[in-house]
Amino acid sequence: MQLAATVAVAFVALLHFAFFVLQSFLWTKPIGRKIFGRTVEQAEASAQLAVNQGIYNAFLGAGLVWSLLHTGSALDAPNGGLAVRVFFLGFVIIAGLVGAATAKRSILFVQAMPAAIAMLLVFASR
Repeated sequence: MQLAATVAVAFVALLHFAFFVLQSFLWTKPIGRKIFGRTVEQAEASAQLAVNQGIYNAFLGAGLVWSLLHTGSALDAPNGGLAVRVFFLGFVIIAGLVGAATAKRSILFVQAMPAAIAMLLVFASR
């Protein structure tokens, strides 16, 4: 179960690094516009905001990687690694819920659901 939890957390981290690349570098490119459903004009007008969103996604991914790197270290005493993992997964879930409510419903399935599954696996592995 520990391996499944680790893989799930790593997957969520990778998703957020992919979101970072999409939002920070590919937002105005054809693939970015297609993924996010933006016209050229919309993408150009919102490019600075997308970079900002991308940076936040990179921070979430980095926090999750940090939580995985500290498994078995002093950060785990008492349950520090778990606390960091839950902290960042919780933020991912909240961001996904807000995104689904304010931007696009599919964010619930692309962002919040993988993080919620990872959170359940993390708790189940304890």
